This record gives sequence, structure tokens and C-alpha cells, in this order.
Amino acid sequence: MTIEALHPKGWKATPGYSNGMAATGRMVFTGGMIGWNDQQEFETDDFVGQVEAALKGIVAVLAEAGAKPEHLVRLTWYVTSKSEYLDSLKDLGRVYKAVIGRHYPAMALVQVVALVEDRAKVEIEATAVIPQG
Repeated sequence: MTIEALHPKGWKATPGYSNGMAATGRMVFTGGMIGWNDQQEFETDDFVGQVEAALKGIVAVLAEAGAKPEHLVRLTWYVTSKSEYLDSLKDLGRVYKAVIGRHYPAMALVQVVALVEDRAKVEIEATAVIPQG
């Protein structure tokens, strides 16, 4: 296996993310994906809708390199409202699974004061590793 989730023995199970990932292969990095479409237009101001658009953007960029969502090893989320994120966990889980599947890379979430695009509520950076073979 060239991508492995790392979970120290005895640690409590993590809900929807991994503590760490180990991987070998071709690395793919995305820029920060925000909640707009491929024409750089926002279709919604809904937090979950913007997350879905950002995740779809990540999948599209990964595909350009021949990568798939299961090759993700890290996601860093920047949100303008931690409470909006926490209040949306159930819907976020549904959208995440619909776009990414049941693959949970190492993740971090940071609340920020603002993002460069005023309407953006979330920005997600991704790192993937395409297995050698």
C-alpha cells in the first residue's frame, strides 16, 4: 500500500479525518479552492453549497494530474465562521461523502477573519499523492 492512514495505538478514533498519512508517489498540490464554479462565479452564499463547490474544484484539479479523491493525503480548510462549520456538520458529511467518498485524509480547520473573495465562506487546500506503479 502506498497511502496509509496513521493512527497511534490507543488513541481515540477520529470522526471524519486521519491524524496523519504516509504515502509514496507523485505529489499533487492544489491552490486554495473556494466555493465558486469553473467560471469563477458564486452560485450560492450557503456555507455547505460553497464547500461542495470547493470540493468539486479540488476533484477537478486532481483529475488533471490523473489523481482521484482517494489519493488525498491532506486538506486544510479555512472558514470565516467556526460556528457555521460546526452547525453544518451533518450536511457537510453528506456533501463530503458525495464528492470525495469515504476517504478521510489528515485535515486541519482554521477560522480566519476573511478570505480574499468577499463572498467566500470557505477555502480548502489539498495535497494528494498518486501511488507509483
